[in-house]
Amino acid sequence: MVLGHAGDEPLGWYIGDAGSGTIYKRGRLLGEGTFGRCYEVTEVSSGRLYALKVIPRARLAALGGGERVEREQELHRHLSHRHIVRLHRHFSDRGRLYLLLELCSRGSLADILRARGRLQEPEVRFYLRQVISGLRYLHGRGLVHRDLKLSNFLVTGRMQVKIGDLGLARGAAPAGRRWGALCGTPSYLAPEVLDRRGHGVASDIWALGCALYTALSGRPPFKGCQRWELYQHIRGARYPLPPQLSPQARALLALMLDPDPAARPSLQDVLDHPFFTQSLEENAESSVKHDTKITHSLGGGGLGPPA
Repeated sequence: MVLGHAGDEPLGWYIGDAGSGTIYKRGRLLGEGTFGRCYEVTEVSSGRLYALKVIPRARLAALGGGERVEREQELHRHLSHRHIVRLHRHFSDRGRLYLLLELCSRGSLADILRARGRLQEPEVRFYLRQVISGLRYLHGRGLVHRDLKLSNFLVTGRMQVKIGDLGLARGAAPAGRRWGALCGTPSYLAPEVLDRRGHGVASDIWALGCALYTALSGRPPFKGCQRWELYQHIRGARYPLPPQLSPQARALLALMLDPDPAARPSLQDVLDHPFFTQSLEENAESSVKHDTKITHSLGGGGLGPPA
């Protein structure tokens, strides 16, 4: 038996979906988040592998996260895209909720970055083109992710990148209204979000710019010893420019990390920028294969969707 969070009952090695009669055998721990843990599981009858997000009801109630989990379930029901993590089904028992997700066996881009220190521009283009494809799909359906970051960009065994963790995603605010909630990852929050002017497509562009910077430099663009200092740097769009960044990367970051949301580029503008359209003489494929070796060394498969 493996204990969950403090106060939880032990989670058994076999987990049953009473509605379908399907039994899953629990495997290794993939990750741990605010509301629960995520495990690799095997469907006993077929041998298929999945990621299972396990959420204790007591913890969910204590942290007030019920709405977030319900939103994630509801959104996934209507989404189908090759660069969005797929939710196969959800079920529950007396003590827990379960989300059965597509297994992304190579972990996240954050895992790859931790192993590598920083990524090269050709491979960042390779990964982010896929992220942008998934994000265009979300935006096209009127959804804003609100928590884009490298740890939410998950990688399959075939090195396909998928956007995960839709717990904070929601529809764009109607004309004349704004969603002013201060949610997301602090170092990725856009200035307008800090000022309670609301999340929107432009704030997702900002967060994607933060992810681009982090992947290329190995650290987030905005830091501060105190939260107020971090927010001050974000509002002023003050970030260092590592010397290894190409002129094209610097120019694109300046556009994506513009304090004025109206001045930021669209996703199509990002793809049309010279950073993405320049000749790919460098061999990105060899870098990707290198990442494959690294993720094997991290435990034969890396992490799945964060819990």
